[in-house]
Amino acid sequence: MTLHDAYDPDNIFAKILRGEMPAVKVYEDDAALAFMDVFPQSEGHTLVVPKGVEARNLLDMPADKLGPYMATVQKVAQAVEAALTPDGLVVTQFNGAPAGQTVYHLHFHIIPRWKDVTLGRHGSGEMADTDKLGVLADRIRMKL
Repeated sequence: MTLHDAYDPDNIFAKILRGEMPAVKVYEDDAALAFMDVFPQSEGHTLVVPKGVEARNLLDMPADKLGPYMATVQKVAQAVEAALTPDGLVVTQFNGAPAGQTVYHLHFHIIPRWKDVTLGRHGSGEMADTDKLGVLADRIRMKL
């Protein structure tokens, strides 16, 4: 998908937002929903998606919605850091397939990093156990 293709309302994140697909939720407010990545690159990999918009990527996000959304991204990133105490934290977002985007609904990845622990590949690998994701989500939620 290029930067200029139409928004697909049947993308997986839109379905999660509508309650049509399950997710291990971490946090939700008026601006966004945060949930555990089912193909995590590291323990605690969390996604934050905006609500109430059809934005494929950051370039499509309405300016008036960006501030509240980014405040939620920051809040969740702070909770991930407090809950898991990683050595570092990647907060990243991709725009278009050539940039690495695989789901075309704006989302930020919050990826804890530990020294000497190899990062998994984006969008690949084995699907995580939802019970284990639930335990991580609980730990993060306690820090919100």
